Amino acid sequence: MTTILELREKIKIFMGKYDIYIIPLMKFLLAIIAFAMINGNVGFMERAKDPSIVLILALMCSFLPVNLVAVFGGILILAHAYALSLEFFALAFIIILLMVLLFFRTAPQYGYLLILTPIAFVLKVPYVVPLAMGLVGTPAAAIPVACGTIVFYLLHYMKLNTTMLSGTETESMKQKITYLIDNVVRNKEMLLMAVAFALTLLIVYVVRRMSIDYAWSIAIGTGAVVELVVLLIGSMIFSVSLKLLGVLAGCVVSAGLAFLLQLTVFSMDYSRTEYVQFEDDEYYYYVKAVPKLSIAVSEKRVKKISSQRKQSTARKRPAAAKKTEHAHETIHAHGERRERVHR
Repeated sequence: MTTILELREKIKIFMGKYDIYIIPLMKFLLAIIAFAMINGNVGFMERAKDPSIVLILALMCSFLPVNLVAVFGGILILAHAYALSLEFFALAFIIILLMVLLFFRTAPQYGYLLILTPIAFVLKVPYVVPLAMGLVGTPAAAIPVACGTIVFYLLHYMKLNTTMLSGTETESMKQKITYLIDNVVRNKEMLLMAVAFALTLLIVYVVRRMSIDYAWSIAIGTGAVVELVVLLIGSMIFSVSLKLLGVLAGCVVSAGLAFLLQLTVFSMDYSRTEYVQFEDDEYYYYVKAVPKLSIAVSEKRVKKISSQRKQSTARKRPAAAKKTEHAHETIHAHGERRERVHR
């Protein structure tokens, strides 16, 4: 525990010193990972897959607000959708436009969630996103989490149905759009995941704000159980085929990552809890004060010896040597005088 707290304090100090360089670097890495993931899964437009274009976009995003990473990612998805199918492009454009308008209207401060949620799906740990955001975010974060879930399933559908979408059957555009709406907009698994994540985030947020000991730990456990139960019950009600072991393992791993987040962000010493009561002219106040776990990080000071100091020291050494030699000569002369007197 002490090691984790020391590491946390060192990271805070390091971030405080070099945040002007670290924040653009993090935005650059987030952008290049997101764009590479899009091109790797639905790279239908050759020009958009050019590594130089991806690099230029990522460099631009490193100096722009993080919300523009999501905007550029949406434009990249639409470019690949246009190269794949005109009907799918029209449907994807409407979905992404509605999500962007809803997101910028309700939760513009959580733009990074539109990118992190699909990445978490690719890494097989999407269940950690609602748990983490319930701990450090607000209920408004449920909207970008749900939108990020929709983006992942949109990309997933494009990847699995490439042949059908790019085919030139004799079906009319209206029939194709109807088919796409039935399989994309009404995707039961996508809707179930979005609802489960939003509900989990809200429950974790409510529980962790309660005035009880170990509220964050209880919120993580409650959120993981609720997430698992909602997904299992929803899969049975809506006939969605989910891998039980995969969902269970994902919830357990996500809960472990959430506990690690708690240790690094919100560590409390409940053994020293204090209750304070005071009043003013209108109200009585009952305050519960819980101290945070913190540790002082020792700073190492390194003294540099300049070259001038070395030269002055070197100059002093011959003088000291001369004084020593003079003292020896004086003692030797006194010794000779004593011998003469004795004779």
